[in-house]
Amino acid sequence: MGQEIRPIETDTTDQQEITLNKDAKNPKKAALLSAILPGAGQVYNEKPWKVPIIYGGIITNLYFVDFNNRRYQLFKEALIIYRDDDDSTENLFPNLNEDGLIRNVDYWRRNRDATYLIFGAIYALNIVDAIVDAHLSGFDVSDDLTLKVQPSVESMYASGNSVGISIKLKF
Repeated sequence: MGQEIRPIETDTTDQQEITLNKDAKNPKKAALLSAILPGAGQVYNEKPWKVPIIYGGIITNLYFVDFNNRRYQLFKEALIIYRDDDDSTENLFPNLNEDGLIRNVDYWRRNRDATYLIFGAIYALNIVDAIVDAHLSGFDVSDDLTLKVQPSVESMYASGNSVGISIKLKF
């Protein structure tokens, strides 16, 4: 009748302590550095190989901003010339009517504006990358990490057994 109540025993050999690395970086400092000078947060996080990628994206985007803006200005000028009643000015695009010129002006303006948005996205991703990298710098990645893919058989309530593949990640 009398049941004995025993405390639950835990196996302490399977428990691991999580300790932060002493080389952990401050995410706020990394974000501030990247906001002031793109790539500075990556250098602070000791990942200087990312800096050429960031500046490559910025320089490429600046090229496309300039290219799209030049095309926009050209078609805008052609539209102004087309609309004036002065016969002494020569139409820059004689094969295009007013509707074609308007479509081109709108097209190149949209492209230019989109490249401005892409520039903002590159700048924001630079900051986000610095923050995430600083957060992850404090975690110890040991050699005990394993990923196993193996076949598995599981019993299901309604349909008997189910055969499949299981992916197991061991920390």
